Amino acid sequence: MTHRPTRRILLAGGVGLGLAGVLAACTRPSPAPSGSPRPTSSGSAQPTRTPSSTPTPGGPDSWDALAAAVSGTVLRSGSNGWDSARVLENPRYDDADPQGILRVAGAPDVQAGLAFARNTRTPVALRAGGHSYTGWSAGGAPGTDVPRSLVISTQDLDGIELHDDDTVTIGPGAQLGDVYAALAKAGRAIGAGSCPTVGIGGLTLGGGVGVLVRSFGLTCDQLTGVTLVTPDGAVHEVSTSSEPDLFWACRGGGGGTVGVVTALTYRTQAAPPVLLFSITFAWSAAAAVVRAWQDWAPTADPKLWSTLKLLNGSRHTAPTVTVTGVWTGSKTGADTSVDGFIAATGAKPLAHTGRVLTYGAAMSALAGKPQRVSEAATSSIGSAKLTDVQINVLVAQAAAAGDVDGNLEGGVALDALGGVVADVGRTDSAFPWRSALMTVQYTAVFADGADPAPFDAYVRGFRRAMRPAWGDAAYANYCDAAITDPSAYFGDNTSRLHRIAEQADPTGVLDQPNWV
Repeated sequence: MTHRPTRRILLAGGVGLGLAGVLAACTRPSPAPSGSPRPTSSGSAQPTRTPSSTPTPGGPDSWDALAAAVSGTVLRSGSNGWDSARVLENPRYDDADPQGILRVAGAPDVQAGLAFARNTRTPVALRAGGHSYTGWSAGGAPGTDVPRSLVISTQDLDGIELHDDDTVTIGPGAQLGDVYAALAKAGRAIGAGSCPTVGIGGLTLGGGVGVLVRSFGLTCDQLTGVTLVTPDGAVHEVSTSSEPDLFWACRGGGGGTVGVVTALTYRTQAAPPVLLFSITFAWSAAAAVVRAWQDWAPTADPKLWSTLKLLNGSRHTAPTVTVTGVWTGSKTGADTSVDGFIAATGAKPLAHTGRVLTYGAAMSALAGKPQRVSEAATSSIGSAKLTDVQINVLVAQAAAAGDVDGNLEGGVALDALGGVVADVGRTDSAFPWRSALMTVQYTAVFADGADPAPFDAYVRGFRRAMRPAWGDAAYANYCDAAITDPSAYFGDNTSRLHRIAEQADPTGVLDQPNWV
C-alpha cells in the first residue's frame, strides 16, 4: 500500500444537529426529484443486515452505464427534479452544481457508484440528510473547496426495522422525526438530536449530541453494528467483534472517513416520560446565568440535560438568555435540581415553564416548526469552566451579534455533556471529548442570497475570542472549512483514524479538497 502522509479526514455532508440546531439550521426537506422514490419510514429500501461481500471487478465507466447499473436514480443537470435534488438544507448552497447525483437504493448501487468514480477518476461527495455546515455534501458549490463531484446520496435508505432483541436497524437517510415516531409507537427510544429533518447517518457518524445525551450517551455510543461499503466496493458488517477498527471509526470519526454507510443498528431503551422545561432571564443576568449553569448542567444528575443560549439580532428587541432542558426522572427530582440552579444565579426568571410529555411527543415538541434558513456556524469544545473574565467575553461576543448588519439572529449555544458520555474512555471511540463539559456552537442567521462573508467572520471571530478558554477543539458535526487541522475534531484519536482511513481507502477515492 502506498503511504500518503498528507492523508486528511473527510467530514461528509448530512451532519446532524443537537437542540442548538433548532436555532437556525434545522430545515424542512427539499422535495424529492420527480420520478425517484420518495423516502418512507416503512422503507422501500429496508436497512436489512447485508452479508459481507467482496468488491466486484469492472463496473460502469460512463454516466449512461452507471444509470443502467443501478436500481436507484442517477440525476444530471437538466434531469427532471434536478434543481430540488442538488440543493442542501442550507440555502446559502442553493447554487450547488455537482456533476451528477446518485440516489442509491441499496449497497449494490453504492458499489456501482464507487466503481464509476474509480474508473472515471470522478471525485465523490457523500450525502445523508443534507445538513452539511460547510456545503461539502453539495458536490461542488461556490464558496466551497469541493470539486464538481458525483454525489452519492443515501437519503432514500430510510427504513426503520425493529428487532426482537430491542435493537433497531435504520437506514442512514432516515430523518430523526420519522425515527422518533417509529420508535415511540413501539415504546422504545434512542438518544439523538432534535432537528426532525436531520439524517441519522451523518448525525451518528460524527458523534451525535442530543437532548438525551447525558442519560443515553452519544448516538454513536448506542450503535451495535454498521453496514458500510469501502471504496474498493467491498461490503462490511462491522461491530466490536467484526472488523472493530472500522466500527471504531464509525463511532464519531466523521461521515465518509472509511466508506459509505448503508445501515446502522442501535440498541434501544424503554421510552421514558420526558419533562421539558424552559427558563428565560433578563440580559443583565447573563454573566450570572452562565456562571451558575456551567457549575450545574455538566455535573447534574444524568437524567437532566440542558442548553444555554445567548442570542441577539434583528429578530430580537433585546438580547435573550434562555435555558432549555429535559428531565427523564420524577418531577420532584427535576424541581429540586432546577430550583437549585435558579437560586445559584441570584436572578429572578422572566419566565419559567415545564410540562411532562411522552417520549414521542417531547421529541416532536423540541423540533418546533422547522424552516429553511441561511446560516453560518462553527464550534468549540467546552473543556473547562470559564473564569469571570472569560464569561464577560462570551456575553459581549453574543451581544455583538446585533452589531452585524443583516444578522437576523446569532450568538452562542452551550450544550451540556457529562453524565454517561464520560463513562466511555477517550480512545474507546473516535469521539475524544469524553471529559468535556459541553459542546459550543456559534451561529449567525441571515437572509437568503446575502453575502455569507460577514456572518462567517462573526462566528469565527467568536470562536477565536474563546480560544484562550477552550483552545482549538471543535465538534465534527459542526464542522468549519476554516479548521484545517483534523486533530481539532479528533484530538489524540487522529493518528488512529488516519491509519484506518488509509487502510480502507489506499487509492484515495474519497480523498478530495473536502477532507480537513
